[in-house]
Amino acid sequence: MTDTTATLPQSGPEPIGPKPAHPVTEFMRAFARNQSAIIGLVLLAIMLGTTFIGPFLYPVDPYSMVDLPFAPPGGEYAPLGTDYLGRDMLAGIIEGGRATLAVGAAAAVISVVIGILVGSFAGFFGGAVDAVLMKVTEFFQILPTLLLAMVLVTIFGASLVTITFAIGAVSWPQVARLARAEFMRIRKLDYVAAARTSGARNAYLIFRVILPAALPPLIVAAGLAVGAAILFEAGLSFLGLGDPNTMSWGLIIGQNRNYLLDAWWTVTLPGVAIFITVLAISLVGDGINDALNPKLRRR
Repeated sequence: MTDTTATLPQSGPEPIGPKPAHPVTEFMRAFARNQSAIIGLVLLAIMLGTTFIGPFLYPVDPYSMVDLPFAPPGGEYAPLGTDYLGRDMLAGIIEGGRATLAVGAAAAVISVVIGILVGSFAGFFGGAVDAVLMKVTEFFQILPTLLLAMVLVTIFGASLVTITFAIGAVSWPQVARLARAEFMRIRKLDYVAAARTSGARNAYLIFRVILPAALPPLIVAAGLAVGAAILFEAGLSFLGLGDPNTMSWGLIIGQNRNYLLDAWWTVTLPGVAIFITVLAISLVGDGINDALNPKLRRR
């Protein structure tokens, strides 16, 4: 008798070792291992919480006189003292934080959008398009950005909207150069050539194929742009070009700058708020950059 038992095919050996983690999970783990980034995230959370939750925990009108002008910190009515009009400094810092952070975020969005559009077209098309757009970029880089923003605010008026657009309109060249470099690198890759060969339109290649791959460094640049815009707004307000109808950290410093020697807290406290916020954003941005960069992650 012959053996009619069927022989089942042997399956290959199962892979040994853990499955590779999802990119998002890997990013979160790498970010969590960065102590500086965690410190920055905690500081940023504290500043955001103070700014947006503070009015409910400390419901004091920041525009009302609560004590004598220049009352020192630790007083009965104003724990952080008062400014030159007798207004509560703590309430002013809480109120001013919302405008400062809003200007920083909105101006960063404007600068990043302009920078990505200019840089992506320059890097993708190259040739004459690249030459013209880079000449425009160089022109904006040659001009003193603070002076150009001052001119725009002076012409269109010192409102929060004008200040935001002025900061965004002069801050995009760095993002444009970064986007251009990324697009010039990525457009040479094989999968981009394959998409082009398959008949994909230029708009599809730019925004659906290349831009997603170029986003990691641009996200980091966007975070740093927020911190730069906050400093920019503080500088304009310090020079007397801030919106007088909307309280911000820069406006508080600008209004009290002449009284620094007699009432240090009126300038120092909002300055510390700006310093902590910008430092926190910088630490978080560096942490994101390290987590997104595999070479830095393996160090």
